[in-house]
Amino acid sequence: MPDWSRRLHHYRFRSVWLLDAPPAAVYAALAQAEEYPRWWPQVREVTALDERSGTARFRSLLPYDLKVTATERVRDPEAGLLEIAMRGDLAGWARWTVGPAGGGTRAVFDQDVEVHKPLLRRFALVGRPLFVANHALMMRAGRRGLAARLARG
Repeated sequence: MPDWSRRLHHYRFRSVWLLDAPPAAVYAALAQAEEYPRWWPQVREVTALDERSGTARFRSLLPYDLKVTATERVRDPEAGLLEIAMRGDLAGWARWTVGPAGGGTRAVFDQDVEVHKPLLRRFALVGRPLFVANHALMMRAGRRGLAARLARG
């Protein structure tokens, strides 16, 4: 695959969520991926395959679903780290880094992926700004959903 093609389909994202809850509570909620659809509207379904892997389906504002199989690479509550490897419509990794911030928590989401979904690859050049905006909307909704869930206890 030419290097320009790889760059065209490669995305790096970083989102920072400041939450009014203790780091341990935020970490615990983020560690329960099967619960994400209950508080994160764009995470449509998560199905466990075994103790360390599962499938997930996402859909934000744009009319397409992304399906991935995720495998846990790191689960370290003391360091506040959760990391997965992904394959499917997206291939790469995602990581949560959770730590204290003021009286609450700073949760940082980093993602490094290459898009494999044919539709998104086909429209990569003209669609990239929309795909990035779609991801930003998804992350904002996730932060609001998690904040509401943590506030309810």
